[in-house]
Amino acid sequence: MQKIAKFSKVSKQQFVKDYTDTFGCDEQTAQKVYDQIKLPQRATTGSAGYDFCCTAQITLQPGQGAKIPTGIRAEIAAGWLLAIFPRSGLGFKYRLQFDNTVGIIDSDYFFSDNEGHIFIKITNDSKQDKVVSLDCGMAFAQGIFLPFGVTVDDNVTATRNGGFGSTDKK
Repeated sequence: MQKIAKFSKVSKQQFVKDYTDTFGCDEQTAQKVYDQIKLPQRATTGSAGYDFCCTAQITLQPGQGAKIPTGIRAEIAAGWLLAIFPRSGLGFKYRLQFDNTVGIIDSDYFFSDNEGHIFIKITNDSKQDKVVSLDCGMAFAQGIFLPFGVTVDDNVTATRNGGFGSTDKK
């Protein structure tokens, strides 16, 4: 099997900044969470997806959403991307969905000013009034590495710096 990527944590400083900005907690709490972050792993040898774990206790009523800083970054070989989806059991049981449908992490995101920190934004889209509860440390998303191609006349030279919508910024 071809090895094309490596997961690592963002720096403690980056995580604490992003976590406190997202949840409004104190820095000590964010530092404790950082120390508990697990790198994404596959559950079995046949698993395609690498499980991402929740970094907070999250409860979502139907229609509610949350943005979750994972503390994870991915160094990905050129010609590959990381697609992130909800864990299928959560999607099936609760209609847990990503606000951008599928998260696409490009290989050049790793070099952004925010260290390529992967955030996942989820929404409980339950049509049956089901409440979703995610425990801190619980696997809630899965990332799958996929190859991609470019057109024969592609001559892009621009570089990225940022996350959501960063390639639209001029």
